[in-house]
Order: sequence, then C-alpha cells, then structure tokens
Amino acid sequence: MKTLGQKIAIVTAGLSYLAAVGCVAIVIVREDAGQMDPVKASLLASVVFFVGVGYVLQVIGTARLKGILSRPGSGDHTGE
Repeated sequence: MKTLGQKIAIVTAGLSYLAAVGCVAIVIVREDAGQMDPVKASLLASVVFFVGVGYVLQVIGTARLKGILSRPGSGDHTGE
C-alpha cells in the first residue's frame, strides 16, 4: 500500500521525466544554434537535473515502507 507522499512522488517523477524530454526536444529543434550556445547548454543541464530528480522520486515512490512505518507492538511481525 502506497502512502499519499509516495503517490505524489511517483506523479512528480513522471512530470520530471516529461520535463526532461521536453528540454531534449527543444534542444533538437534549436539545432540552428551554435555549439557554444548558452541556452542549449542550460537546457542540457536541465535534462540532467530533471532525470536525477525523477529517479530519486521514483525510488522514494516505489519503496516498500510497510515495515518501516508500522508501529512496534501493532501485531505486524512480517519483518521477523
């Protein structure tokens, strides 16, 4: 069972991946810009950032937290 925070993390990870794809698409469309174009460089840096954020949020969103979030003495002894 996923918590609300995990569901939000998964959705945000998907949006982050979409933003990375959007930045790559803009770089491809701006192929008329030179190799030393600062806008192109910042878009590629944004791709690295969005992919990194998406990966971290995906890991957080898919983590199994049942044993971590359950209270001691609640009767849930699946970790033993």
